[in-house]
Amino acid sequence: MTILLFREDADLKSCAATVEAVNERGGIVLDGTVFYATAGGQPGDKGKIVWDGGEALIATTVYDEAKNVVHVPAEGQPAPPVGSKVEAVLDWDNRYRNMRVHTLMHLLCASVPFPVTGGAIGEDGGRIDFDIPEGQIPDKAVLTATLNRLVSEDHPVTFRWITDEEMAENQHLIRTMSVKPPMGTGRVRLVMIGEDGKVDLQPCGGTHLRSTGAIGPVAVSKIENKGKINRRIRVVFA
Repeated sequence: MTILLFREDADLKSCAATVEAVNERGGIVLDGTVFYATAGGQPGDKGKIVWDGGEALIATTVYDEAKNVVHVPAEGQPAPPVGSKVEAVLDWDNRYRNMRVHTLMHLLCASVPFPVTGGAIGEDGGRIDFDIPEGQIPDKAVLTATLNRLVSEDHPVTFRWITDEEMAENQHLIRTMSVKPPMGTGRVRLVMIGEDGKVDLQPCGGTHLRSTGAIGPVAVSKIENKGKINRRIRVVFA
């Protein structure tokens, strides 16, 4: 399986790698990558792969059925030869925006104490769907103030690894009802915001900032009814 370098250091902008395979659709599989593959509501990374005598723009990144990371070239782009040495380079502006939103989504999750039914990252912010009973829907202004306080307090964002067995024994850490934490490799990464995860603590395989202050000012733009008790809360950069 592809070594996911971003799991240890999300600030890496590029890496050297070897081409393991090129699939029938032209998707490029490397032995290691800094590119995040689409999962958990976070879009796959964009960028480019450069090799001696060639370059391919990468439109997105996904997982194949074997859970290898596949770098999907833009239409008409060439593919490097299998076995060749390449450099994988992120579209950093795109990645950094996703990191800001993803970290913000953790703060939103921590501020709304109800089960999560879905979520997604967009160009100007993101949204999370919650199972919220009638009468307990948060006020937009109050929630906006809470999120901006957590941002301005500049809490550290760190992580630690636990075993699959430990994860199985601590199901209360899982906030999402439909998306399960990445398991199967023998260990699961816990993302912690604040000292010892006092602001937020949950399993997550995504990319995050080093501290909440880098998110910047935000605003809750909309709270929508998406079902009997399902509420969609959208947050944008202010």
